[in-house]
Amino acid sequence: MWYKNKRFLTIGGIVAILLVALLIWLLVFNKPKPPELVTQPAAMGNVEKTVLASGTLEPFKQVSVGAQVSGQVTKLAVALGDTVHTGDLIAEIDSQTQKNSLQTAQAQLANIEAQQASAQATLAQAQSNFTRQQTLYQADAGSQADYETALATLKSAQGSLAALNAQIRSARVSVNTANVNLGYTRILAPIDGTVIAIVTKEGQTVNANQSAPTIVGLGQLDKMTIKAEVSEADVANIKPGMAVYFTTLGDPDKKYYATLRSIEPAPTTFDPDSTTTTSSSAVYYYALFDVDNPDGALRTSMTAQVYIVLQGAKNVLTIPSAALGRKDRDGNYMVMVADPKDAHKRPEPRKVKVGINDGTNAQVLSGIKAGEQVVVAQATSAGSGSSSSSSRSGGNRGARGMGGPGGPPPGGL
Repeated sequence: MWYKNKRFLTIGGIVAILLVALLIWLLVFNKPKPPELVTQPAAMGNVEKTVLASGTLEPFKQVSVGAQVSGQVTKLAVALGDTVHTGDLIAEIDSQTQKNSLQTAQAQLANIEAQQASAQATLAQAQSNFTRQQTLYQADAGSQADYETALATLKSAQGSLAALNAQIRSARVSVNTANVNLGYTRILAPIDGTVIAIVTKEGQTVNANQSAPTIVGLGQLDKMTIKAEVSEADVANIKPGMAVYFTTLGDPDKKYYATLRSIEPAPTTFDPDSTTTTSSSAVYYYALFDVDNPDGALRTSMTAQVYIVLQGAKNVLTIPSAALGRKDRDGNYMVMVADPKDAHKRPEPRKVKVGINDGTNAQVLSGIKAGEQVVVAQATSAGSGSSSSSSRSGGNRGARGMGGPGGPPPGGL
């Protein structure tokens, strides 16, 4: 009996020792590892807040050269892409009808001028007869009836000549009009530019009585205008004079810089001739700006990715926007700052004053020094894999300024 009790006590003691050892191991040697933090240092950089828009390029000055008379295009003197100067021949229209009209007008003018010469002779004769009758009447050598007849004849001759003079002026206007119409059969370039479109081909007949047919389109390509579509949510935040830059699909790494010239007051879909109001889920306004194009790299109807700079700063202290916590009443943000020398140390909360926040990076005005590590995320493991979740709820995250998803390529203003 004694032997059994001793054996039981021995086994119980061993179990107790094991339990105590396990408890000590769990409490001392098997502490849970602190969560792995994803940090980034506060560093000097550029930050800007922009409005993102899509734009289309067109020549700064563009003219549709049309025909003012009807007829067949007998000659087209330019080809697509040709450079022309003011007064250069663009096309010729069959001018036979206009020549006939000019000859008819000239013949009518000549006929009236002949009538004018006859009327002038009649007037001279009437004037001479009236002078003679007036002299006789005043000397009591002629009758009053003859005097009055001579006066009436004189006034009639004067009236006939005045009417013919008016007809001559009208006939000369007809001749000038016929000359002008004949000149319209030779279509000349109204500006210096490049032929960007040919609408009417040689041999085609145009009818200027129903519409103004376009022959070619001319554009001055040494300077381009960009029409950027800005949403109604963003248009209130932009104004003429703001800095703007854009890239093209063919060369996304090259930036073209300019200044916003104007914002059109009516939406892009506005039709002044329409009596009904068109409803749309999205409303856009054209923002216009110009850029020089000396090498011709920019072409008509290219698509531009446009960035209108609302705010910007260069070479300032920045931190990732994802590191920003909630904003307090004073306008400051709470940021967690990690100790790079001690990974087990709990991150220190800091109040940070922020300037420009573009959704990717934020300008730090106070609260953090360059080189300090800010917490942007916390890494957690599950099973054999791992995932990274954001530890902060930053403002304006995922958007570059106010223009929508994404942001402009790295760079300055």
